[in-house]
Amino acid sequence: MEETLLSIIEEVTGADVRDDLDLDLYEEGILDSFGTVQILVEIDSQLGIQVPVSDFEREEWRTPNKIIATVKSLA
Repeated sequence: MEETLLSIIEEVTGADVRDDLDLDLYEEGILDSFGTVQILVEIDSQLGIQVPVSDFEREEWRTPNKIIATVKSLA
């Protein structure tokens, strides 16, 4: 699952995030609201895990590590 999530993040952002899994994607300008929605759609499509937008907390999606942990908790 982790590998798939990293691939999704890299595909959507165009950035290599594997070197720093604690990189703040929003602070660095790598990820924005549109990109976040794209990631959520891809997670649903590729992993079959739906992330309710109403439950979305930006703080939980700031870094690749946080994205991985959040998605794992929803699986």
